[in-house]
Amino acid sequence: MLSAGWAGAFPVVSGLGPHRSWGLCAAAGYLAAAVAVLVLPRRWARAGSVAVALLGAVLVPLFVLVVGGQGQSEVAVIERSGELLLRHGTPYLAEPRTVAEYTPYLPGMALFGLPRALFGTDGWPARVAGDARLWCAAAFLGCLVAAVLPTRLRRGRPGQLGWPGRAAAVAAARTGALPGVLPVAALVASPVVALPLCVSGVDLPLTGLCVLALALAGRARPVAAGWALALACALKWTAWPAVAVAVALLAATGGRRAALRAAVTAAAGTAALVLPSALRSPGPLLQQVFAFPTGRGDLPTPASSPLPGRLLADLGPAGWCAALALLFLAGAAVARSLVRRPPQDTRAAADRLALGLALAFLLAPAGRFGYLALPALLVLLPRLAHLPRVPRPPLLVLLPRLAHLPRVPRPPLLARLPRLPLLRRSHAPRTQAPRPHAPRPHAPQVVPAP
Repeated sequence: MLSAGWAGAFPVVSGLGPHRSWGLCAAAGYLAAAVAVLVLPRRWARAGSVAVALLGAVLVPLFVLVVGGQGQSEVAVIERSGELLLRHGTPYLAEPRTVAEYTPYLPGMALFGLPRALFGTDGWPARVAGDARLWCAAAFLGCLVAAVLPTRLRRGRPGQLGWPGRAAAVAAARTGALPGVLPVAALVASPVVALPLCVSGVDLPLTGLCVLALALAGRARPVAAGWALALACALKWTAWPAVAVAVALLAATGGRRAALRAAVTAAAGTAALVLPSALRSPGPLLQQVFAFPTGRGDLPTPASSPLPGRLLADLGPAGWCAALALLFLAGAAVARSLVRRPPQDTRAAADRLALGLALAFLLAPAGRFGYLALPALLVLLPRLAHLPRVPRPPLLVLLPRLAHLPRVPRPPLLARLPRLPLLRRSHAPRTQAPRPHAPRPHAPQVVPAP
């Protein structure tokens, strides 16, 4: 009922046509889901209500908006950037004149606009097949499925993984089947995911790739985690803090070598995806991707929610510098926590990344309330998807580490062999010294009487 009331307020409050259309469909879907809980049998009530909510809040409004050609300006920006990338090799216009002509994303986001350039807009099948929202939703759901799928445990060298790394790998290997999808489906049907999925879908691939990268890092797969990070970092620069969190997780569980492999893979993959467009149009990239979202571009950014950073930036140059100083201090505090207390599993890493992004969105000179959905999803998805968490080590292993006691090195095997009980006896014959015999007492002689 709360979701129905929240969705029903959009037709009254919002001034955007796609939001009003979604609100009408979603309010009816959420009311039907509430009725399904009361009508259906008890064992089918939860699954039935989630299915009705998915139908009414996601599938129906998405079909209506896609066929009708309605959506937020981000959808048109992505599709235009895909056409520009296909024709000119860069997704940025040389001289944008309006806010709608700006592309505040890195070149990787243009890949979701390539289907529109290939299929065109002739007929509703082409409009549906080329819509960027469908491909963003497919990437998001695909990343979630890949994050929860079990992976085989690779045998490494002895001592290559510490206790957290071994425990995470064993927990991932014991996950024999795909966990229940009902909690994740309920989250997708909620307004937190359903609204952006239907009207824009821009931040969903970024969220899915970040969750996938942290899940792979928690399973001690540095190369695969590096590629997922590279794809995320090529979409938006707000994903760059995820590299530091994933590297800290790998350094704590798999060692410095695994962390270095993930960092090098992420940097090389991001450079391969971004550098071609950056070298072709460096000026428009800096102006549209970095200066415009932070409020320092030629045109004012529409991201003007009354967050603390935005309120400070409105005070003038001094307030803008104060917002940047607070943003830098918050980033330094999160980085220090990664060094002093690195995360030990996927959930802890997702929480740390969510904290850093939430502080960044709150203290940025320009931001929106909708940006906070990304930290919320980073906190909820690893828990609802049942990603493996590192179990606590035994008490005999934990106590010496808490007390900082020195660990006594065990002697090598050859030094311990003579101490084994089966090897104490030697095959050589032994010579025993004669035992001294104590003199036996003589029995008294009985003399017969005369």
